[in-house]
Amino acid sequence: MTGPVATDMAAVHRRKRDMVDREIATHLENYKASGAELIMGAGRFVAPKTLEVRLNDGGTRVLAGDQVFLNVGTHAAIPSVPGLQAAGPLTHVEALELDELPPHLIVLGGGYSGLELAQAYRRFGSRVTVIESGPQLMSREDPDVADELQQILSDEGIQCLTAAQTLRVHGRSGEQVGVTVRTTSGEQEIEGSHILVAAGRIPNTAGIGLERAGVELDDRGYIHVNERLETSASDVWAMGECAGSPQFTHASVDDFRIISGNLAGGRRSTRGRLVPYCMFTDPPLARVGLSESEAQRQGVTARVARLPMSAVLRTQTTDESRGFMKALVGENDRILGFTMIGAEAGEVMAVVQTAMLADLPYSGLRDAILAHPTMAEGLGSLFSNVPPRS
Repeated sequence: MTGPVATDMAAVHRRKRDMVDREIATHLENYKASGAELIMGAGRFVAPKTLEVRLNDGGTRVLAGDQVFLNVGTHAAIPSVPGLQAAGPLTHVEALELDELPPHLIVLGGGYSGLELAQAYRRFGSRVTVIESGPQLMSREDPDVADELQQILSDEGIQCLTAAQTLRVHGRSGEQVGVTVRTTSGEQEIEGSHILVAAGRIPNTAGIGLERAGVELDDRGYIHVNERLETSASDVWAMGECAGSPQFTHASVDDFRIISGNLAGGRRSTRGRLVPYCMFTDPPLARVGLSESEAQRQGVTARVARLPMSAVLRTQTTDESRGFMKALVGENDRILGFTMIGAEAGEVMAVVQTAMLADLPYSGLRDAILAHPTMAEGLGSLFSNVPPRS
């Protein structure tokens, strides 16, 4: 038994800051060791392959090169809801800088970052309300996946409103803020202390002179690239989120490897690459390959196997039995996709991803001797549930 407990948000913030500082220091050391010159400032193109940089410590420099690589990232989108901008909302950046615990955090957006932060602050002790305009949380996932995660979050005391249109915002985030939403049951007012916007990303491509460099954008403002990540301008490449790649660090790292490999004479491309997805809630969500919904939209015939996490013997030792595994298998017995909500989902997913990369039939995992008791052991049972060919 313990007495009352409280979250020391200053200590949480300090731990996060120390971790980030260590990462920054490591990258700076790598720069120094490489012999590359690191220039800190705001740059914009003034001509093809020519940049003017306003230096952080004053002055300007003009830089020209034979090759240019763009990795300018994205920033959080602030929807055009009346009163939202004036309320000074948090984005994921500011949400990780708080020294105080929000009494009631209102989250606009039911995607990955919104739900990760919603659960974190709920566990710190905040009251949390998530407002999602779409019909379900995590719009890109299958309905059963969204329903399972919403139930897990609701059981922790997080209020989740879906199909909820945010009409207006009043007040000031960090003090007192109110949100008017319209749901299927009518309008309602939600009063909170802080508001966090997690409603998508906007590429950092505006105002940096890309038109002067001959670099074309798509209709969403992302840099238009081909499968080798080449832009419309000769000897100019783009990588990461600004190039429309999946918004994960590991996808950006692979973009770098594609460009680096091709410069060395390789033929790598983004075509058909298998990018895994992980959302780090507890339990986490992991997916690789097709979802059921995607397979249906693409007209892909797939057999679906499903296994509740409670059927995985490892969960009897840890009591982490929430969630399920789901696999899609093609008529040729190859694995088309895998989704898991459950403890160690990302690690288990990596096993299936490896099998997919090796073009292994699902029976390879079904019949494998997997260590007991592990979460990955559940893959044997999951793939034993694959229906026979139609």
